[in-house]
Amino acid sequence: MTTGDGGIDAPSGVCAPNHDGQVSLGELPLIAGRSATFRVAMGASWSTAGTSNPNGTHTWNLAGTLSGDADHVIPLGNPDGTWWRTDYPNATYTAPLASDSDLLGVFKVDSTGVTLLAVVSPDGGASKTELDYDPPAKILSVPFGAGSTWTSTSTVSGYAQGLIVAYTEKYESRADLVGDMTTPYGTFPVIRIATDLTRTSGLQLLLTKRTFAWMAECFGSVATAQSQDFESSAEFSDDAEVRRLVQ
Repeated sequence: MTTGDGGIDAPSGVCAPNHDGQVSLGELPLIAGRSATFRVAMGASWSTAGTSNPNGTHTWNLAGTLSGDADHVIPLGNPDGTWWRTDYPNATYTAPLASDSDLLGVFKVDSTGVTLLAVVSPDGGASKTELDYDPPAKILSVPFGAGSTWTSTSTVSGYAQGLIVAYTEKYESRADLVGDMTTPYGTFPVIRIATDLTRTSGLQLLLTKRTFAWMAECFGSVATAQSQDFESSAEFSDDAEVRRLVQ
């Protein structure tokens, strides 16, 4: 249900938005067993810059069709009963990392926010993936509002498809813009989180990647856009993946 001012005020099953310009832990629907349907386009062409408004806010529109669109149910999995559970007893939920991969992020939610504990394959065995983050990577710091920033650096080690690997990942995040994001579900007042990932091994640069997440009170991430590898521009339109909420 959309309101006259363009915001979605129907309860999400977690809470009803209060539009105070902050997203608190209680306004994030990060609960194992929940799921949402997202429309996903791989290799899409869509500009993350949106439209700048006179009052300093921005407007983004992802209600339309992108090449290669497909709807995906994105579940938050329950860690209980998984092959890796004893290694991460404090894990809260799992989530798919990309629509073209079966790898799962293992996440912990606590009073400080959301951290990434590990990346794992659905099954164990000789060809398993189990990459441990030490310390856990800070994905969201709560509460957050316009101008919030957080950074973490993790040593990542373990197995990738059965092979021993080790490298370093640095996450630098900032709530850089506010405004409205229109998805197939409706229009949300959002805070945009910009995250830069840098992966290195010693002095060797392995990967850089930029991700934007449009966060709404009580709904969490209603849209994301992920850059191609080694994207150098602050905004981009050559997207590796674009997701937006359908239901």
